[in-house]
Amino acid sequence: MAAYVLAIDEGTTGVRALVVDARSEVVASAYEELKATYPKPGWVELDGEAIWQATRRVCNRAIREARLETVDMRAVGIANQRATTLVWERATGKPIYPVIAWQDTRTVDRIAAVLEKGVFTNSMASATKIEWLLRNVAGADRQAAAGELCFGTIDTWLIWKLTGGATHVTDYSNASCTTLYDAIQDEWDANALDVLGIPKSMLPEIRPTSAVYGRTSTEVFGAAVPIGGCAGDQQAAMFGELGTEKGAVKVTFGTSGMLDANVGEFPVFSTRGAYPLILWGLNGQRTYCLEGTVITAGAAVQWLRDGLGVIDRLEDSAAIAAQVGDSGGVWVMPALQGLGTPYMEPGARAVFGGISRGTTRAHIVRAVLEGIAFRTREVFETILEDASIPRPERLRVDGGAAANDFLLQQLADVAGIAVERPKCVQASALGAAYLAGLAAGVWQSIDEVRESWRSGGIFEPRIGRDEADQRFSTWRQAIAAVRGVTS
Repeated sequence: MAAYVLAIDEGTTGVRALVVDARSEVVASAYEELKATYPKPGWVELDGEAIWQATRRVCNRAIREARLETVDMRAVGIANQRATTLVWERATGKPIYPVIAWQDTRTVDRIAAVLEKGVFTNSMASATKIEWLLRNVAGADRQAAAGELCFGTIDTWLIWKLTGGATHVTDYSNASCTTLYDAIQDEWDANALDVLGIPKSMLPEIRPTSAVYGRTSTEVFGAAVPIGGCAGDQQAAMFGELGTEKGAVKVTFGTSGMLDANVGEFPVFSTRGAYPLILWGLNGQRTYCLEGTVITAGAAVQWLRDGLGVIDRLEDSAAIAAQVGDSGGVWVMPALQGLGTPYMEPGARAVFGGISRGTTRAHIVRAVLEGIAFRTREVFETILEDASIPRPERLRVDGGAAANDFLLQQLADVAGIAVERPKCVQASALGAAYLAGLAAGVWQSIDEVRESWRSGGIFEPRIGRDEADQRFSTWRQAIAAVRGVTS
């Protein structure tokens, strides 16, 4: 019999479901956008119940499109936006407040004081978001102390809902993104919980990244299907790109551009805004990565559509950018939501320069895509230097914007490296499928998974390194401008 895995990829701007077979072929897929709200500058919120209902709809649509039934799924795997924070009532399953998205910076002013007390965190992690909820939602601190509240990143929330409230778990990769996990002791960090006033009873059990956590509720999901693994979206993407060897580097172009380098069995630290995280916990061993962030990547193209109306569809951006031979002197620093690695300045804002009377929408679109490529090179080089790993033969690329040939060619040109994408650019979902399928026996080993993996194309640099370095140097002059523009 054919074996199928249902993969859920719950991202910042949308949720996707894929039905994947044992040959790594995507049999069917479905996608639905999610609507965030922005109550105050720097605040980003989502509706937890809306996330769950959208997840149910895309799962059902994908299974129907595959002409299968829920019972035909051998396993369910989950990839999710990480550090995004939700707290709900244990008894009712009702969230006490909207989801606080990972890029929400409402707690940025709290970070310095927390760091002084030995809690190594940042405003995009879950730690201070949970503290904020307990301090600002009426009665939440009392409920938490009484053991009445559950915290979860989105993987935990979806597993809770899928199992009908029977399972409260997360995996090593997601736990590491909360900055509440003590990797040395392999448990939740007692000092961090004490400093932030977070009861341990709120937190989920930490399990391996590929393991059967429980089964879906027949009442909720239509069949009892093993939930075979979960991982943060970036870690899942690395697994979907099969970056299991030390030194592998990938970038996922979603809302943001997230670059991860596999650094092996020991964490590597950075002083320039790159974070040591756990890639996955498999077979009793944890593998680490160093991660850097281009905070605004795909979101910049969405802004061209939704904010400016200069494109009608996201997929039109490549063709429009190719209408002109260059950007006509226009440059863009796409810091619509702040600057990540190596600056870590959440208050920075985007800057456009070089605009003249002759500037067209094609110049603007091209300059935005070029800006994303330049920022990606900047983070890529930071990670290589801080992790002390050699330049890889290829940079692996995935995510929705990896379907944009123009962007990938620009990246190959300005970074001076071959860029390869998988046949399935939704590598986070593919990685979730692999992790769940390994737990359920669809694949017996990573080597067997590797045999079914397919490349979706390689982009070689078309310009020399000297020209690439000159372009990069010129563009970096924009840094001074963007770092002086704050919210």
